[in-house]
Amino acid sequence: MERLERVSQFVGKTFAIWVILFACLAFYLPDSFKWLGAYITPLLGIIMFGMGLTVSPTDFKEVFRRPKDVAIGVIGQFIIMPLLAFVLAKGLQLPPEIAVGVILVGCCPGGTSSNVMTYLAKGDVPLSVTVTSITTLLAPIVTPGLILLFASQWVPINATSLLWSILQIVIIPILLGFIFKTFLRKPAEVGVKALPLISTIAIVAIVAAVVAGSQQKIAETGLIIFAVVILHNGLGLLLGYLFGKMLGLDMASRKAVSIEVGMQNSGLGAAIASAHFSPLSAVPSAIFSVWHNISGPIVATIYSRMKNKPK
Repeated sequence: MERLERVSQFVGKTFAIWVILFACLAFYLPDSFKWLGAYITPLLGIIMFGMGLTVSPTDFKEVFRRPKDVAIGVIGQFIIMPLLAFVLAKGLQLPPEIAVGVILVGCCPGGTSSNVMTYLAKGDVPLSVTVTSITTLLAPIVTPGLILLFASQWVPINATSLLWSILQIVIIPILLGFIFKTFLRKPAEVGVKALPLISTIAIVAIVAAVVAGSQQKIAETGLIIFAVVILHNGLGLLLGYLFGKMLGLDMASRKAVSIEVGMQNSGLGAAIASAHFSPLSAVPSAIFSVWHNISGPIVATIYSRMKNKPK
């Protein structure tokens, strides 16, 4: 068990390297990874089940202790990134499939890796955990509504179908994980120790599946998608920080909101795109998975050097 935990921690710490490595392998050897495409949805379900193993009622105590700060984080998450995605798609006149893929990423809730980055940034970790949990639980309602609002001019959107997909992919696995932890505490504790390893394998497999399935399209449009993803992520981090500052958050909370806004649950974006749109629409999510695990540690390092002064 100790060996498993050490391996899990090592893989978790080197997560970005594995994502980049297998994304490259999938691009150059697509036939070896295409078969993973059929497992994108269950893989994300495994990740969300793992999140359920870590969810605790105390994660939501910040809602009652600091409702304003939590509201700023949640509102920032669901306003800044979708609007940025829409502006980038329109302003750069992206092809419909790519535009929808970028908007999908923008409309997803925050990713769980944002909590780790906030910790490394010496930010407000309780606020980060609470905002991630709430945006994830709101996702079945908010994400389809935002996709309908921002992406419907490019492709027809079935919001009801999207809602049901997100319930299946996100909420049900989280609830099952929480129930498992509640009634089978010891096995759940073992599962949590292996969680970084399992989550890394699942995300790497999702990214590899998307890259392999769209290898030819990535070769044709990869540079523009990569550029849009970098802009989307970078502007999200910046505007999230400025949004928190404008509304009077202290430095530690600004860092948390910035990282929450800028880092998305791109695995969910890939799963939605694969199930409801085209393989190319999943590519922005896959590239976002690679990129924000490069930009996240960089931003966390910069933020860690910024002193947490009062408001």
